[in-house]
Amino acid sequence: MLTTARPAIALLLCATLAPPSFGASLTLSKPEDAGFSSERLKRIGPVVQRHVEAKDLAGAVTLLARKGKVVHFAAQGNMDFDSGKPVRTDTLFRLASMTKPITAVAVLMMMEEGKLVLSDPVSKYIPEFKNPKVAMWNLPNDPRGAGVRLVSADREVTLQHLLTHTAGLTVSPEGPAADFFRKANLSQEGISLAELTKRVGGLPLSFQPGTQFLYTGTYGFAVLGRVVEIVSGMTLDQFFRQRIFAPLAMNNTFFNIPANRLADVAQVYLRTEQGLAKQNPPKPLPAGVDLYNGAGGLTGSAEDYLQFCQMLLNGGQWNGARLLSRKSVEMMSDNAVGDLDLANYPEPGQNLRGYGFGLGVRVRKSNGASGWLGSVGDYGWAGANGTYFWIDPKEQIIGMVMMSTRVGILRTEFPNAVYQALVD
Repeated sequence: MLTTARPAIALLLCATLAPPSFGASLTLSKPEDAGFSSERLKRIGPVVQRHVEAKDLAGAVTLLARKGKVVHFAAQGNMDFDSGKPVRTDTLFRLASMTKPITAVAVLMMMEEGKLVLSDPVSKYIPEFKNPKVAMWNLPNDPRGAGVRLVSADREVTLQHLLTHTAGLTVSPEGPAADFFRKANLSQEGISLAELTKRVGGLPLSFQPGTQFLYTGTYGFAVLGRVVEIVSGMTLDQFFRQRIFAPLAMNNTFFNIPANRLADVAQVYLRTEQGLAKQNPPKPLPAGVDLYNGAGGLTGSAEDYLQFCQMLLNGGQWNGARLLSRKSVEMMSDNAVGDLDLANYPEPGQNLRGYGFGLGVRVRKSNGASGWLGSVGDYGWAGANGTYFWIDPKEQIIGMVMMSTRVGILRTEFPNAVYQALVD
């Protein structure tokens, strides 16, 4: 594994040719061999370093590959604000919602095996989703004072709705279904994934399925993960390890972090009114209780996630392993929500206007609307703790920034620094 040279900029670019596949340790290619300017790529380091010096975050790892060649892989800053322990390129980061695209791939794998179709109602697998109701304000002009009523949904929630965040799931104590959400105790500790998804299924919806985009956070892809468990006969942890991680040699990605790797996990900090605050690691579940959350439960390394991204960029196969067909990847990365866009997704520092949504990933529909560099058809997603990746099929680019404090503007600055360095 690549090691650090000094805390500020831990890894400099190498001028050696990359092998045809990524191994346990990445070899860096000369940027010019992949159509980049070495001189212009040097702008990435100062962009990240400004945030480190401003204490916006403790440290970060950035990675860039094009046409199967890794041309930039750098660690800057520290694991936390207290110890002075430098971030390494093999540091583990809590991936949060970067788990969702992996869950989407698992669903598509089950689709390819004929075990489900995306138009299936969720109630086929979790009966509590049967005959959903929609919560509506009685008086739209005076909603809270007039109370709510429940009306029948005009259709059932499908797997496709969950994959595209158009299901209408109630995911927060806001809106007409707020009281139902609070009473459901979805955050109650010690419940299984099966129990969590039953409770989600029993909630009224916030709108008619398929009519709006509303990010489902912790819950929508948790339900999809449960469906994968039901149709595959494995826990989601077993499925990911056996069917995705082992074939892609993702040996440093975990639901349950091994005890000997806990010291390799970057400290998560949450932004509060009082400044950055340490987030405590998740509490262990009681013995015999499984909750592998396909919406955000994974921890892993940048190098591991690169294997997953390269599999998608290669049309579903990598290192001799085929997880999906090319056509499934094309469907996953195509806009599936029509004219709905992500302008209402709250991400300070990153304008998602001009983006639609595919299956577990946002998809760029327009180059001009967002105001930051990319290509029509690029796709990717992010995590609540700051992690972010994108795949650009047109330019054959994979970009990734791993951090443990959410600095939204860096998700714009890093792609800008990448694309300005293209010279071919």
